[in-house]
Amino acid sequence: MIVSLIVAIAENNAIGLNNDLLWHLPNDMKYFKEVTTGHHIITGRKNYISIPEKYRPLVNRTNLVLTRGSFDEKGCKCFSNLETAINHAKENDEYELFIIGGGQIYKEALEKGVIDKMYITHVHESFEADTFFPDIDFNQWKQISSITFDKDEKHPYAYTFAVYEKLN
Repeated sequence: MIVSLIVAIAENNAIGLNNDLLWHLPNDMKYFKEVTTGHHIITGRKNYISIPEKYRPLVNRTNLVLTRGSFDEKGCKCFSNLETAINHAKENDEYELFIIGGGQIYKEALEKGVIDKMYITHVHESFEADTFFPDIDFNQWKQISSITFDKDEKHPYAYTFAVYEKLN
């Protein structure tokens, strides 16, 4: 099984402020849905709660929520640690698992070396934030695809969808 992460990050590695997104890019939301549908997703409890209630749990995905305390929401499976959640997904998904945030979960997954592939939307702007994506040593990753979009009437910032595979 491939363990992937999917994230949108600003030029200054910003990913969130006050448990909310920093931008509204409809094509990024569409991309996220297309890439993760049909798979297991792992998210931290705070990140999960930040998803608008009408969209929770994320449909056509198995929602695995990491929490230190008790958390119970219909349509979710809760785990106390990343390894247990990954093992559960490996037993129940044949192809690819997605870690979808938040910042602490991304950091832990990268530090533990469990990520095989990264789907990153690079937002070409810097933002004030309280949550950041960890610095990436791109010498350890190979970019396998990239497509850039200019800002337009629905997208106030230019952005790039890039996919990276870990080098062995």
